[in-house]
Amino acid sequence: MRTEQKQIEIIANQNFLVDFEKFYNKSPKIIFHFLMWFVFSVLLYLNYYWELKLPVFDSLILTIRNAVNNMVVFYAFFYLLVPKILLLNRKVSVVLLILSIPVLIYIWVTVNHFIFKIYYHLGYEINFPVYKDIIKRNGSRSLMEAINVKAVVANSVLVIFSMLPFFFVKILLEIIKIYNRTTELQQQKLEVEIQNINIEKDFLKSQLNPHFLFNTLNNLYGLSVKKDDLAPEVILNLSDIMSYTLYESNSEKVPLEKEIDFIKNYFELEKMRYPKDKNIQLKISGEDEIPGLYIAPLMTFTFIENAFKYGLRSYQNQFIKQEIEIKNGIFHFVLENDIDQAEIKKGFGGIGLENIKKRLQLLYPNQHILSIQTLENSFRIELKINL
Repeated sequence: MRTEQKQIEIIANQNFLVDFEKFYNKSPKIIFHFLMWFVFSVLLYLNYYWELKLPVFDSLILTIRNAVNNMVVFYAFFYLLVPKILLLNRKVSVVLLILSIPVLIYIWVTVNHFIFKIYYHLGYEINFPVYKDIIKRNGSRSLMEAINVKAVVANSVLVIFSMLPFFFVKILLEIIKIYNRTTELQQQKLEVEIQNINIEKDFLKSQLNPHFLFNTLNNLYGLSVKKDDLAPEVILNLSDIMSYTLYESNSEKVPLEKEIDFIKNYFELEKMRYPKDKNIQLKISGEDEIPGLYIAPLMTFTFIENAFKYGLRSYQNQFIKQEIEIKNGIFHFVLENDIDQAEIKKGFGGIGLENIKKRLQLLYPNQHILSIQTLENSFRIELKINL
């Protein structure tokens, strides 16, 4: 229950961030920038007026000075320096971003000096103790005196703390943008993976129909000619297989009993191609636990098809052994078949096996264990899925 609530909260937060970014991108940026500077300027003004007890005019000119300083540094950094720096490689970008900090402090101090110069020539002055004669002291100095190392270092803490709120807002917006882009890319990747799965299922169905159907119809024809009593059962098995591959496999998940029935029918029809003394075994245990469990359709078909395609070919011990156990919601699939040494050298089932791995990773992340082993004289596959 808690996990579901957390998932709902995560989805809600993601939707909020996506909606906010859409609103931010569709609205004129100048409105948001104006609101940001207006809010911080009002707060700064109230600090001068209420906390430091400065008159209205003195509070206003100091607020304007601070706002202009911050605006110049903010736009110089994020809209002039950063776009050019980020075009370089990562290491150089990091170094330049670090080196830009003292440059920004110098810019802030320089702009601050010229604003005090303007106030000084306009005859403004502050006579309250905290900032008494601050305009005369700064406005009467030369630029070189204002930006000497001692003055810059002395003002660095003031500049950093003054710029922090604006940098925080901008970086927060960029993080939201990057987060949404990452989420969007993950969603696109997921959609592509789902499309690939659907394509793969269609491929499996088309692969099954001509290849498997041809052999089965030949066997069925032979039984019909001999008027064998097995013919109706073969027709029924074939009908169930065709129905499953054409209709049931379009679902994301199917009842496990239908997948098991498909495997049984497929084994029975494939066994018809071989003499009765061939060692072809299918063992299923735990069928009483099957009801209520679901699995992705045709998940094991490639394994089984490869077993009949490449197995029963060795010169000595020819066999196909299939074991399926369902216990405590775990689907345990073990399939082993003999292999010809020549087939080992050529390699087999590569693309199909890779597709199965991708499907398992997407549909059962952290809920499956797949082991594929090429032994000395056999090929063994073991799959566990937590359903």
